[in-house]
Amino acid sequence: MDIVIRPVEAGEYEALGEITARAYLLDGLLDFGESDAYLDELRDVAKRAAAAEVLVAAEGGSVLGGVTFVPGGGPMADIAGPGEAEIRMLAVARTGRGRGAGEALVRACVDRARAVEGCVRIVLSTQRTMRSAHRIYERLGFTRTPERDWNPLPDLDDITLLTYELTL
Repeated sequence: MDIVIRPVEAGEYEALGEITARAYLLDGLLDFGESDAYLDELRDVAKRAAAAEVLVAAEGGSVLGGVTFVPGGGPMADIAGPGEAEIRMLAVARTGRGRGAGEALVRACVDRARAVEGCVRIVLSTQRTMRSAHRIYERLGFTRTPERDWNPLPDLDDITLLTYELTL
C-alpha cells in the first residue's frame, strides 16, 4: 500500500496524539517523562486542528504519523513571522519510520506553504537530538538559522531549540 498524506479526521485525534506523545517520549525528547506538561500539548490534536492544519500520513486504515502546519501567525506559531509558515510537532510511529512518512509530511507542508498567498518561507524548530528529522529537512533544502534558535523554557539552559528555514 501507499502512504497517503491527508487532513486528520476527528476520529483519529486520540491515535495521532498518542503517536506524537510516544514519539517524543520514547526518543528521549521530553526531559520530565510522563509528567512533562508538553505531553498534554502533544496529545491535544483537537486543539491543534482548531488553530492550524493537522496532517496525517496514513496507510490503509492506520495512521503512521502526523504534523501540524501553521500557515501564518496565530496561537500555534512559535517562531513564524510575517510571510512565514511553520511546521510543528512532526512525529512518526516507530512502525512507520524509514518508509518515507516523515518526508512525505514535510513535503506536504512545503506544498501548502507555497500555496499560501504572500508566504515566502517556511520555518521550524527542532531539538538537537532529532537527527533523523534534521536529515529530512536538509535533504529537502532547509537550512539552519542559528540566529533564530530559542529556548521555550528559559529557566532550563539546556533546552535550546534549533531552527531551520526554507525559502520558497
